[in-house]
Amino acid sequence: MVAARRSRLPAPSSKRVIADLRELAARTSNERGAQRVAWGPVWREARAWFADKVRADLGLDTHTDPAGNVWTTLPGASPRSVVLGSHLDSVPGGGWLDGVLGVVAGIEALRRHAAAGTPPVTLHLVDWADEEGARFGRSLAGSAASAGSLDAAKELAHLVDRNGVKLPDAMRENGVDIARMGEAHAYLEERSPAAYLELHIEQGPVLESMQKPVGVVLGTMGVKRHMVRFEGQAVHAGATPIPLRRDAFLAAAEFALACREIGLSFSGRSPRKRVVATCGVVKVEPGFVTAVPGATEISLDLRALDEKVLRKMQSAAEKAARAAAKHNGCTVAWSPLLTIAPRPFDPVLLGLCAEAVAEVAGDAPELPSGPLHDAAEMAAIMPTVMVFAQSSPGISHTRLEDTPIPHLDKSVRAFLRLVEKTVAHVAAADA
Repeated sequence: MVAARRSRLPAPSSKRVIADLRELAARTSNERGAQRVAWGPVWREARAWFADKVRADLGLDTHTDPAGNVWTTLPGASPRSVVLGSHLDSVPGGGWLDGVLGVVAGIEALRRHAAAGTPPVTLHLVDWADEEGARFGRSLAGSAASAGSLDAAKELAHLVDRNGVKLPDAMRENGVDIARMGEAHAYLEERSPAAYLELHIEQGPVLESMQKPVGVVLGTMGVKRHMVRFEGQAVHAGATPIPLRRDAFLAAAEFALACREIGLSFSGRSPRKRVVATCGVVKVEPGFVTAVPGATEISLDLRALDEKVLRKMQSAAEKAARAAAKHNGCTVAWSPLLTIAPRPFDPVLLGLCAEAVAEVAGDAPELPSGPLHDAAEMAAIMPTVMVFAQSSPGISHTRLEDTPIPHLDKSVRAFLRLVEKTVAHVAAADA
């Protein structure tokens, strides 16, 4: 039965996906790049385009859940479902592929399975609301609500954008009641999800450095993020000899260099063992040229796919901070900013993903995702896997973001094969 249906599926093709991506970019971008910022008018235009596309091509309607996520459904013989998803929202001045690639490739997956008749299981495609958090600062809002991990009253109700607009008001303008966002979890559960699949651009340089067009994502890294404050003594730069100073900036600088070494020392050769450590923000007080810094705040962002490794990195960083503080006559204090658990992806789906990627691209390189994605929320509640398309250059959140068309083609076709394999897997489990 499955083999017979597979023979009726059209060959995987990226042609319509790339054409649709270009059409959407032309409608929702300007000379500065994509402008599909969540809860705004251009984002609504992108969602209207999505609704028109699935209605015209598939005869399907879209539905919005209580968190503002937009769903469309291709009914199958079984209510058990495979969920495909990503996001249409962008950062201001973003690229033409970030997020939208997964949604548009999902439309093609639905077209492909509809052309072969009724699929054995149901297929859902979801555009998650406000993945980027670009306007109000809270990423993954829609998928977190669906996963049941979001406390909207605590995490969202107080947020305000640069123009003084409150997030609950912006949501209300888009038909979303913040008080009902928690109901999105039940909405998802009612769809009997058995697997979640997402296609996304890598947003980094790893696949490009490997000269590989497409990769298998092992999971999303866990994050431990802190602000570290060193306090010494502000004194006159001309009057105070260097040996008599308590320079908080030098303590922070030593700490930053130590964190680089921590990142290098904990990284292994295997993609599963890659880690990163980043000091991205430095605030120096009092902040003028003739004063030795009396206080310095420096951020630390640690990421790893293994929770035990992440804890060891944290311990090593705390030790390095104490040493840097002592060496420079300072004190040090830590303030937590964010903690996110690692989300390894499902072993069975990883196997199917590796098969699909290898069939299209010749081999299936593995890599973890340092950036978070909606898949990180889904991985906590159902089997999940992602496919990465090479980013070239290896950057994102800029209009310069791109993927060479031959690599984009292979990524889309690999994702479509993964959907096919996952549908067959879920159908077989139900048989």
